[in-house]
Amino acid sequence: MRRLKVGVVGLGEVAQVVHLPILASRPELFEISAVCDVSPTLVATLGDRYRVPGRYGEVSDLLSHDLDAVMVLTSDEYHTDIVTAACRAGRHVFVEKPMCLNLREAEWILDERDDAGVQVMVGYMRRYAPAFLDAVTEVRSWDAINYASLRDIIGQNQLLIDQSTVVLRPDDVPADAIRDRTERAHKLVEEAIGDVPADLGRAYRMLCGLAIHDISAMREILGVPESVRAAAQWRGGGFMSILFDYGDYVASLDVGVDMQKRFDCRIEVGAELKSLTVRYDTPYIRHLPTTLLSAETTGEAHVHTATRPTFKDAYVFELEAFHDVVANGTQPKTDVEDSVRDLELFQQIMSAFRR
Repeated sequence: MRRLKVGVVGLGEVAQVVHLPILASRPELFEISAVCDVSPTLVATLGDRYRVPGRYGEVSDLLSHDLDAVMVLTSDEYHTDIVTAACRAGRHVFVEKPMCLNLREAEWILDERDDAGVQVMVGYMRRYAPAFLDAVTEVRSWDAINYASLRDIIGQNQLLIDQSTVVLRPDDVPADAIRDRTERAHKLVEEAIGDVPADLGRAYRMLCGLAIHDISAMREILGVPESVRAAAQWRGGGFMSILFDYGDYVASLDVGVDMQKRFDCRIEVGAELKSLTVRYDTPYIRHLPTTLLSAETTGEAHVHTATRPTFKDAYVFELEAFHDVVANGTQPKTDVEDSVRDLELFQQIMSAFRR
């Protein structure tokens, strides 16, 4: 089995809690060959922890290292620049969602990927959970769907992270890097949706951050909706409800972030006699299972079952799939084209918010 030399760009929460531990736990698949971050403390500390030979503060220097693939785990304002640079350097890429913040960036990534002949896989880990895949298989076999409901109401991630693990949050990020991130975010969002009020700008970032998980999963289990029938946002863009039109039924999505220490995330799809619910827990506590709940009426009985396919979390399945993409040339299901469909739906949702 081929062992991939991987460079990791961005050493914040998701890298520390999820990706680096998984990469280190699968030495037969991955070697962490290089790391990069704007924080010298993170580069030094995590470089020591994982015995990484290549330690860099600039992406261009990391790309000069001998690598098979690059994992882009930075703040999303920088995804496009890093992904395209990695493609030009001939490296396969894993990039956390959102792949980018607007359609112009997506087209640039697509062009650079095709010119370089490499693969770009986008990190939608919920779509790799076995419970979700089982639900997809069954729902696609149904003759008709009566309704679909998606819910993602969570507390801020740090509330749960701080109770369960230790994350380094150093204060040595240069001030000009912080300013650049803020300015870049404003420009990219304005390019995507125009000069809008602050609450709509925050709602767009919520779509790109939390809601993108649900919308991406919805597309896989139900297909692409015909249209966005209605949408509303409130609390300064921190909460939203969206109705997607599927012709014979609608799918509703409720999304929001508050200060409660809980993670309420599920997808429910119902037919005439049966419903399936995929229930997720926070991905920032490793190995919490994704479960599949079934409720079915048979004769006089209404039967409930719960299936936990595995304690192996969705991120592990996702990175195993990325290994297969790089080592064996398989096509990632969460590729650039797949991610573009989310950005296109976001445009419809923003129009509905304005209405």
